[in-house]
Amino acid sequence: MHEYTGKDIKACLNGRRIVYIGDSTTRQLFWATAKKLNATGANEYLREAGKHEDLSFEDDVTVDFIWDPFLNSSSLRTELLSSLDDNLRGDADPMYPTGTTGLITVGGGLWYARHFGSDWLDRYRDNLDHVALLLLGTSKGSSSLYYPPSSEEGRKDHHVYVTPIQVPLYDVLSPRRASTITPAKIIPMNEYLFNLSITNAIRVPWSHALMTWESEAAYEESGLHVIEDVAIRKVDVLLNARCNAHMTYTQGYPFDKTCCSTYENQHPSRSRFFLALVFIPPLIVGFRSYRTIFPRPSKGFRQVGSRPSVSALSTIDLFEAFAVLSVVFTYCVLADRTQLFNKVQKHFTHQEFYGLSAVVLMLGVLCVRRTIDKKLPQVYASNGSQGTEPPFLSRDQSDEWKGWMQFIILIYHYTGASSILGIYQVVRILVASYLFLTGFGHTVFLYRKQNYSLSRCASVLVRYNLLSCVLPYVMDTDYLFYYFAPLVSFWYLVVYLTMRVEFSRNSSIPFLLSKIGVSAVIVTILAKIPVLFDGIFLVLQYTCNIHWNVKEWQFRLQLDCYIVYIGMVAAIAYCELSDTLHGQSFPQGDLRGTIRRHWTKIHFVSVGVALTVLPGFWYFARHFSDKVAYNRWVPYVSLVPILAFLVLRNCNRHFRNFYSLTFAWLGRCSLETFTLQFHIWLAADTKGLLSLGVFGRKATHIKGRHHDLVILTGLFLWLSWMTADATTTITNWIIDPKLQYVHDIEMTPLTVVDDAGLDALVDGMNSERIRPGALSRQLKKLYELWMRKLEFRLGSIVLIMWILNMI
Repeated sequence: MHEYTGKDIKACLNGRRIVYIGDSTTRQLFWATAKKLNATGANEYLREAGKHEDLSFEDDVTVDFIWDPFLNSSSLRTELLSSLDDNLRGDADPMYPTGTTGLITVGGGLWYARHFGSDWLDRYRDNLDHVALLLLGTSKGSSSLYYPPSSEEGRKDHHVYVTPIQVPLYDVLSPRRASTITPAKIIPMNEYLFNLSITNAIRVPWSHALMTWESEAAYEESGLHVIEDVAIRKVDVLLNARCNAHMTYTQGYPFDKTCCSTYENQHPSRSRFFLALVFIPPLIVGFRSYRTIFPRPSKGFRQVGSRPSVSALSTIDLFEAFAVLSVVFTYCVLADRTQLFNKVQKHFTHQEFYGLSAVVLMLGVLCVRRTIDKKLPQVYASNGSQGTEPPFLSRDQSDEWKGWMQFIILIYHYTGASSILGIYQVVRILVASYLFLTGFGHTVFLYRKQNYSLSRCASVLVRYNLLSCVLPYVMDTDYLFYYFAPLVSFWYLVVYLTMRVEFSRNSSIPFLLSKIGVSAVIVTILAKIPVLFDGIFLVLQYTCNIHWNVKEWQFRLQLDCYIVYIGMVAAIAYCELSDTLHGQSFPQGDLRGTIRRHWTKIHFVSVGVALTVLPGFWYFARHFSDKVAYNRWVPYVSLVPILAFLVLRNCNRHFRNFYSLTFAWLGRCSLETFTLQFHIWLAADTKGLLSLGVFGRKATHIKGRHHDLVILTGLFLWLSWMTADATTTITNWIIDPKLQYVHDIEMTPLTVVDDAGLDALVDGMNSERIRPGALSRQLKKLYELWMRKLEFRLGSIVLIMWILNMI
C-alpha cells in the first residue's frame, strides 16, 4: 500500500474536495488528511477548532468535515446529491474538474448505541438505508473498490465510501460509555452494513476494522479513538482506493501503488513486438538444432555422421539460453505486473536484518574451500609451495568479495533498512567496493594484455547490459532504473578510454598517472555541471524517445566519483609491485630494489595501518547525523575502508589460499541477482515484497514472511544463476557466432581445422541451412553479414532498440 503524501494527494485530486461526514472517529480521518497536506497548519488549526462542529482546511486541496454522528443531516444529503449531479451531467473537463468533490467518506454509528434505547438498531437501519439509496446513483451500480487504470470510472468517478463502525476497546471505556457501547450493539450494526454493502453496492473499506482487531496498541487511552498512526493508515487505504488507478496510469513506474488497482500495459504494441523478439528466436534456434541433429536425407549431404557433432551443441546451448531468458521475463511480468502474486509492505526490524545476516555468514563459513590454480601442475597444488599461491585479489577472492557484499545488499533491500543510517553507510561502501573492483580488474587486464579490440569492449558491455536493456521493454521501466548496470558500464568505458588513449606509452608510469588525472577532471566536470548531461539526455529524448532522470544519474555518479580511479591506481601499483617482487634483480639505489629488500617491513606497516584505519573510519562515520552529510564525504573517504580490507584480506598466504564457495557462487551472478531482485524477489519495483499469498494473514507479518522468503529466495537465486549462464552464452553468440563452432570442433579430438577450413565449414553450414528456395538472396546476405561482421551485429541490435523506443 502506497503511503500518500500531500504532494501525491494534490496530484491525484487536482483541486477537487475531500469530504468527511460523520462522528468523532471520522473526524480523526479529517485531521490525518489535513496533516498530510500541511502538518504545521493543521496542528495550529487543531488547537483552535471545536469538537462538535463542521471543519474545513485548505492547502491547494480543500478538506471538509461535516459533523453528523447520526448520518441524517441535510448536509449529507446535499453532498451526495451534488456528487450524483456531477456524474449525471458530465463536466467540461473530463479529467478532474476543479471545485467538484473527489472523495466522500461517511462514517458513524457509535452515537446510536450511546444515545438511543431499544430502537437504536431500527434508527440506524433507516438512516443507513436512506444513505444507501443515494449511493446507488454515485456508485453507478458497482461495489468494486478499484478500477482499471485507463477506465473512465478509474479516472473520473466520484468515490464515496462508508466506513465500518469503529469497534472500541471495551475494557478501557469509561463507565458511562461501557454501559451503552457494547458488542451486542456494535456487531449487529456492522453486520447490517456488511449485508447492505452486498445488496446495494456500497463501498466499505473493511480493512479499517482489521487494523484494530485485537490490538490494544492501536487505541488511545479512551479506548474509543485510534492513535494518529492508525488514523493515517486508514486515510491511506481510502486514498489508495481513490487515487492508485489514476496515479499509476499517469505517472508510470515505479508501480508501487498495487493496492486497489489493476495493471495495464501502456504500450501494448511495443510489448507484442518485443514478445515476438523474445519467443521467436528460441523457436528458430530450436528448429535449426533439430534439423542439425535429425537432417533431411539429401544426396548432397556429406559426412552425415560428423556434422551433428560439430554444430549441435552450440545451437542447443543457444536455444536453452533464449528459452531461459523467455521464462525469466515471463516470470518477471507475472510476479510484478499482475495480481497473481501478493505484494506486501516492508517492515524493518533489527532482529530480522541481523538474523538474516547471521544465517548468510554461517553459510559462507561452512563452505570455505582451498583455492587451487588448475593451470599449475597438480604436484604443486598439493604440496603448498610458493608457486601455487593464488595471486593478489585472485578471481575466486574477487567473486567472494562480490558475493558477500551482494548478500548484504539483498538483505538491506528486503528488510527496508535504508532508513537506518548506520546500515546505509555500510551499504554505500559496498557499492563503492563494486566500482573499485571494476576499475581494478579492467585496468589489470588492459595494462597487461594490451587488448583494446572492439570485440573485447563489446563483449564486456553486452554482458553488463543484456539483461538491463531488455527488461525495460518487458516491465515498462527504463534503463537507468536498473542503475548498477549503467553505472559499471559507464565506468568501464571511462577505464577503457583512459587506457586506450596513447596506449603505446602506458609503460611510462608518470604518463599513465597523468592520463588518469585528466580523466578524473573530465568526469568530475560532467558530474558536477548539470547542463552537460542535460544536453546529452535532451538529444536522446528527441532522437530516441528516451526519458531518463538526469538528477538521479548525476547523483549516482557523484556518490562514487573517484573510487574507480583509486582502483585503477591500485591495479597499476599491483602490476608494478608484482614485477618488482618476482622479477629480476635491480641495481643498488634503484627504488624498486629498495622496495624489494624492505618488502617485509613495508608489508607489516601496511597491515598495521589497515588495522588502525578501519575502526577509525567507522568512528568517523558515526558522527554524521543524516545521509546528506554522509554522502558529501563518501567520494573522498570510501577508499579508506576498501583499501584497508584489500590489504587485510591478502596479508597472508593462508588468507589468499582459501575462499568461501557460497559467496563466490553468488558473486559470479551478482549482476543478475541485483537486476532481477527488482521484480522476482522484491515487488512493486522494489517498494514492496513479493508474497505467494498461500500462508494467509501470517504472510503480512515479520514471522509469517519467512515462509515466503525461503521459497521465493531459492527460486530467485536459481533463476539468477541460470540467467547469468544464459546471458554469457548469448553474449558469446553476439560477439562471434563462429566462436561456438570452434569450441565444438576442439571438443572433437580427431578433427583438425585451420582458419581456411573453418570458413569453408561455416560456409557449408550456411549453404545448407539457408536454401535459396526458402529465403531471398538479400536475407542470405544479411545472414552472412551477421555471421561475419561484429559491427553489423551491434548496429542491428541498436536499430531494433531504437525501433522499440519509437513505437
